[in-house]
Amino acid sequence: MNNSDLTKLIDKFLPEVISFRRRMHEEPDLSGREQPTCARIAEMLDARGIGYERLLDGTALSVRIGRGAARAVAIRADIDALPVSEATGLSFASRRPGVMHACGHDIHAACALGAAFALKEMERDLEGGVTILFQPAEETTGGAERMIRAGVLEFPRVTHVIGLHVDPSLEAGRASFMYGKMHAASDEFTIVFTGRGCHGAHPDEGCDAIAAAALFVTAVQNVVSRALSPLEPGVVTIGSIHGGTKGNIIADSVEVTGIMRSLDEKTRKLLRRRVEETAVHTAASLGARAGFILRPSYTALINDDETVSLLVSAARGAIGDEKVVIKKKPTMGTEDFAYFAAARPSCFYELGCGFSERDENPPLHSAGFEADEKCIKTGILLQTSGALALLKNN
Repeated sequence: MNNSDLTKLIDKFLPEVISFRRRMHEEPDLSGREQPTCARIAEMLDARGIGYERLLDGTALSVRIGRGAARAVAIRADIDALPVSEATGLSFASRRPGVMHACGHDIHAACALGAAFALKEMERDLEGGVTILFQPAEETTGGAERMIRAGVLEFPRVTHVIGLHVDPSLEAGRASFMYGKMHAASDEFTIVFTGRGCHGAHPDEGCDAIAAAALFVTAVQNVVSRALSPLEPGVVTIGSIHGGTKGNIIADSVEVTGIMRSLDEKTRKLLRRRVEETAVHTAASLGARAGFILRPSYTALINDDETVSLLVSAARGAIGDEKVVIKKKPTMGTEDFAYFAAARPSCFYELGCGFSERDENPPLHSAGFEADEKCIKTGILLQTSGALALLKNN
């Protein structure tokens, strides 16, 4: 099917998809509670005879198109909302206090649902299968990894995975792609500095945990500036310090928390080791102790260059060269699509959703975030044409 015919096909069901998106926006579900959202998606799929499987206690769906195919490509859409009180004034604003689709996952779901509708229409002519994944918990515990463990990339075996994320800084109708490293890996840490409390007038009788923590906060800045290559990004951020009870008491314990961000496993391991070493040694230099607790989070998202090239070519054919942007710099933010990218050659890209007539669009995760719904048609077109290009190349 050529892009003109595909656009006409999408136009037939676009109002239905936009209506679905608005209802999803009105009734957002937080991570781990996506069962109602999945039920609404299932209703839409049932109406068109599209088969699916419920997963992860009903918080996820795996849709299969092109039954009998030995190989498939996958399209992933995250569906959870954020604990944000909406302040957009939209006629279809969230009706659930303190919960909002402030990251645009309702748009992601609408694009994937539209792609399912389009691909079902051309199912007999597909050169393989398509698996469409509606994934929970991107914002919290990471639903991607659990879906992979549940077997969504097998039977049929998925060869490539496509994902997108809305970007309000890019106007609707445009899309941006990036080769290689795109999103960072993240590690959270807690360090408890333990000293010995005493009266503040007699510091020699104790061991000041606050002094140990303060020395660490200063020293740890050298990890990025001196242990990493200037050409390899890394971040160490101290986010909280808690300790002490009164101005005239030497504190016996201080808790420090922070994050580390990196774009490859070598840098990630180095940051973990050096941050812990810095804590232990700076504490020891003052006679204190440091207990280091690491909480690994998402891995780095690294796109497959060949897959990106195929999708860039498909996107240029679908929406025009002038509307396709190639990004040069990665972000140190995280994205759990990284687990799909680690499991299969993948392409994660950004879908413009900003209003061109506005001087500034509110950012993601803000109470005023709003997406120009023109992006939904573009997203359906890109996801569908991308999947077709990958199937043809398989």
